[in-house]
Parts: sequence; C-alpha cells; structure tokens
Amino acid sequence: MKAYVFPGQGAQFTGMGKELYESSAEAKELFEKANDILGFRITDIMFEGTADQLKETRVTQPAVFLHSVILAKTLGDSFKPEMVAGHSLGEFSALVAAGALTFEDGLKLVSQRALAMQKACEITPSTMAAVLGLEDNVVEEVCAQIDGVVVPANYNCPGQLVISGETTAVEAACEAMKAAGAKRALILPVGGAFHSPMMEPAREELAAAIEQTTFTNPICPVYQNVPATAVTDANEIKRNLIIQLTAPVKWTQSVQNMIADGATLFTEVGPGNVLQGLVKKINKEAETASAGA
Repeated sequence: MKAYVFPGQGAQFTGMGKELYESSAEAKELFEKANDILGFRITDIMFEGTADQLKETRVTQPAVFLHSVILAKTLGDSFKPEMVAGHSLGEFSALVAAGALTFEDGLKLVSQRALAMQKACEITPSTMAAVLGLEDNVVEEVCAQIDGVVVPANYNCPGQLVISGETTAVEAACEAMKAAGAKRALILPVGGAFHSPMMEPAREELAAAIEQTTFTNPICPVYQNVPATAVTDANEIKRNLIIQLTAPVKWTQSVQNMIADGATLFTEVGPGNVLQGLVKKINKEAETASAGA
C-alpha cells in the first residue's frame, strides 16, 4: 500500500519550490495565490531568502506547507494515496493532500498557527532538546522527575526523542538524560517549546480558527500525530488537530501503525528527506522514496 508522508518545520532550504514554480503553470498559479492570501511575497523568501529569513516561524511553516501541498498537486493522477501522515506542521499538508481541507483554508490555518506559536514563544523562555540513545520510557521517567515544565514532544524514531518545555527545566533534563546513559542530549535551535503545555495560548487561538473552518472526510485514512492511528472522520480530525499543539508528535507509533495496516512504500512529499530516514530507523524493511522537486 502507498503511504505519503509530509515533513514539518526544519525541512526548509533556500531555493525551495523554485523549480516547481518555473516548471509548472499550476504550481506558479498556486504560489501566486499563496502570496495574495498571506499578504507578502513568500515566494521571494523561499526562492532567494537567507537561511535566517526562512527560519522565522511565520515564514517557515507556510513555506514548508506550500512546497509539500503544491508538489502533491503537480503529481496529478500519479498521486493516489492509500494513507497519509504528516510530522507536526506536516499534518496540515497531509490533510490538504487527502482532501480534508482546501488549499486556501489549509494555508490560512498554517499561517495563523505560525503567528500564534511565535506569540506563545515570547511569553516564557522555552526550548526543545533532542535526546539520543535512550529508551522512550526512560526519557519519560526523567522528564517526570524534573522541576518545572519539560515533556516528551516528538517520538521521532527508536532512540531519538525530542523533549520540550521551560528552558531551565529542559537544561536540567539534558544533564539528567546524560547521567541516565543518553549518547547525546542537545538543545535545539528553535524558537520555543513546541508540543508542550507552553503552547496552550497558541492552542486556544488556533482552536477558534479550526472550529470556524470547514473540514470534510479525507479520501484515505490520515494517521494523525495525537492518536497515531487511522482517522477518517472530519470532526475527529478537527479535535485531534486542536490538541496537537500541546501534545506530543507520535511519529514512531504512527509509522508502526501504518506498516501494521499494510503500508509498504513511504513517499516523502516536500523539502528534504528527514522522514525517509526516520521511517527506515523505525523499520529497516520499509521502502521509502521522494516525490521529487
């Protein structure tokens, strides 16, 4: 069975989408429509901006979303997903690709999500860290023992779990992880504590926008970050999407469940190849591919 997976924040690079824009009239039209919706020429930053400009959350999230969604649309009839999933922000790309959300509504929500997250990051000093070489349950136990807010945020693959929370708590957790035998525990260069309770103000803001947006049942099951299982009901999709900002991304569990449900080929749609690498680490027998561009 064909599974399509969509990357999240961090996959961006200067020049992303330029080839698509120049080679496809449909892609060009959608990129220009996105410039109008956002009220600034995001294409200029995507194609020629600096790494620092692309790293701004208000730019990064719509940029990665646009690259993924427009690439999926240009695949035409060859895009026949039997299941989809997206990592964090990538879940919005997956939902548009699977027909649960329109391109316009998806972009508006992603833009609102980015701005709400940026605001939430400015309230309390917060960060994330990658913990390598520990079992998930050990990471969970260490987090639970730390004073302050620090929680598991991204279950990326076995032996790689990202934690998130207040800066002081994350720093303390990193030291405790090393003492518990972690190969590495590195603070990440991110704007704040995504997928943690620190995102509650952003969750409330985004919830209002999601509630006002029309969702339809997707053309195939969507393996959402929150339950890590197949979802096909539009209302359930909405509920999970609202919880997503303050809940962990269960990527390991999602991929395992997709394989258990028959996925044999995972095609990454969007910039980079991070998800292909994670899929291989989750199950080395799984076949992976890139959608190109």
